Amino acid sequence: MFDAFEHEAFRLETLDDYSRSGSVDAYRLFLDGLDKPADYNADWLADVRAHVEAGRRMYRVHILSRPLTPYLRFELGWGYVTNATAGEEFFILDVTDQPSPLPHGVGDFWLFDSTTAAPMHYSPDGRFIGADVLPDEQRAEYVAYRDTALARAVPFADWWAKHST
Repeated sequence: MFDAFEHEAFRLETLDDYSRSGSVDAYRLFLDGLDKPADYNADWLADVRAHVEAGRRMYRVHILSRPLTPYLRFELGWGYVTNATAGEEFFILDVTDQPSPLPHGVGDFWLFDSTTAAPMHYSPDGRFIGADVLPDEQRAEYVAYRDTALARAVPFADWWAKHST
């Protein structure tokens, strides 16, 4: 899917902890108070940069509440800050003081070119176990989720400046 999209790739993130799904070694370094490795996320950065330079947008909304979990401090402070340097865009939908505008049970998904939705599945302990690629007929539901989340989200940099400490 990441090689085939033509215009945009959108991701909705809803979990407070992805520590069993990727960047495990980097997360351990973060928890130990060590510096971010110089090559942190290098492969993803190269992919994002290539897409953005080709005119394709990559962006996310993360629905979260404060206080942030240790994992979210890592993801936002290391991941989002780093990935933004390659042109990936991030938005935060903070539901600390408001209910989520999305229906209960809407989980993580990728939406490619507003046509192909790929809901992601995680085990109870947070391990990524797979994704489904849904038929195009289901796109309207996921486009609506994206549009609703984006309408209520704020740019990550603004949110982070206010809530990172």
